[in-house]
Amino acid sequence: MARRGITDTAHTFVAPLAPGHFPREGETGRRMIRSLTFHRRHEGDNPWAHPVEGLIAHVDLTAGEVTRLEDEGDVPVPMDDWHYEPTGPARTTLKPLEITQPEGPSFTVDGTFVRWENWSLRVGFNAQEGLVLNQITFRDGDEDRPVVHRASVPEMVVPYGDTAATRYWISYFDAGEYSLGKNANSLKLGCDCLGEITYFDAVVADDHGEPMPIPHAVCMHEEDYGILWKHTEPGEPSQVRRSRRLVLSYFATVGNYDYGFFWYFYLDGSIQMEAKATGIVFAGAAEPGTENPHAPEIAPGIIGPVHQHIFCARLDMSVDGPENSVEEENLVPIPTGPRNPYGNAFTYERVPLSRESEAVRDADSESGRRWYVTSADRRNAVGRPTAYQLTPMAGPRLMARPGSSAGDRAEFARHHLWVTAYDPAERFPAGDFPNQHAGDGIGRWVQADRPLTDTDVVLWHTFGPTHIPRPEDWPVMPVDYSGFWLKPHGFLDANPALDLPDWSARGHGGHSGHCGTDGGDGTGESADDCCH
Repeated sequence: MARRGITDTAHTFVAPLAPGHFPREGETGRRMIRSLTFHRRHEGDNPWAHPVEGLIAHVDLTAGEVTRLEDEGDVPVPMDDWHYEPTGPARTTLKPLEITQPEGPSFTVDGTFVRWENWSLRVGFNAQEGLVLNQITFRDGDEDRPVVHRASVPEMVVPYGDTAATRYWISYFDAGEYSLGKNANSLKLGCDCLGEITYFDAVVADDHGEPMPIPHAVCMHEEDYGILWKHTEPGEPSQVRRSRRLVLSYFATVGNYDYGFFWYFYLDGSIQMEAKATGIVFAGAAEPGTENPHAPEIAPGIIGPVHQHIFCARLDMSVDGPENSVEEENLVPIPTGPRNPYGNAFTYERVPLSRESEAVRDADSESGRRWYVTSADRRNAVGRPTAYQLTPMAGPRLMARPGSSAGDRAEFARHHLWVTAYDPAERFPAGDFPNQHAGDGIGRWVQADRPLTDTDVVLWHTFGPTHIPRPEDWPVMPVDYSGFWLKPHGFLDANPALDLPDWSARGHGGHSGHCGTDGGDGTGESADDCCH
């Protein structure tokens, strides 16, 4: 440190990090970490802004000793001030935005059981997966029809694409190695959640096996979501119904990154899962102006290595019961000819995924690829099996090459979809114990090639951003969004939101009337037009 011009190390931060699987001599059978160094000039300084490039301590946690120290050179330590807390007055141009529900929320809570409109579910939480949703049903008439038995995000991997000694070994498993749920935040009203909020507390085990309460670990509230459906007939008032969604969410902070996991339930029977990545880019140091194909410069002397955030959702489906099958749908163009005389025709095809070997699949935006979970026991009004559709919003798959350490350990991230027959022992796609493991999990499970027709199926869907850091991500990163949708497809016989109230009839300020009717000012618009 002194050779790098740093003599006051009283506040220097040494970050203990999961070591990946690179068994070196003397490390096999030992519980290792690799620690990188970040300087703090004083208490409260932002350490991520001052990376000490090339300095790595290899530590045996059980023995409590440093087994090796790497020192890869004398890259200058960036010393510029980079604080994300406001250093001056906040802007005054934004006006207050108030969200009120004077009659309270529309949901009810009984312990962990939640009912909101046609939805019901049970809220769970554990140290590794964090938020878990159980026994999700949608009410159709007088019947609560099952949709998903258990939904969670049990793993995510953050592999880095840099060849530098400081980072080539990094491929964090933030659930399996760090425990997402254990790192959950205690959420705050007006900051993490806005509106009429209900919180769920969590209790997990701490590092010594003692109970560790996490107050307000999960937030639940309702949000307006714009237009759900609308139509205008000539000469008639517009008919508009507003969308609303129930939100269940939690945030976990793992070192420099913060991850939000948001489950949305909609009035039309759709479910959306959204992951929000924010926090601070894991930075390195370089000579200012240095070109690096693996780590662009995001501030003078500060580089942001390329990396991925690949989440894996586990969806134990139960569409009208536990006996389900899975089909893949693709759009199909038709060559101009007898079947397409005008050149405009196209169609679609559904292919059953009958065995696990057939159900290792990837998204394809060109063919609009989607996957359907169909019921073995129930038909809809047009005689088709009732179904829910998985619509991916997938990004690039795992970039690490087959045979690499990250490639073998994060095999689940090689494909956007895996489908397995339910096995209670198969809960974590990278295996139960990924720390320092050469590789385990879903790639081995599917070698059994179990049948997937009319049985209890589990969908494993991978998604997430590939991050090439930019200056705008520094010193704190705006949220990066990723996720997927589950939508009813023939599960119901008609739009389930036809019975929503026409809020415009209630009016504001004592007015009433339909959207688009003359409000008395000659504009043809209602004075209380609240529909858009």
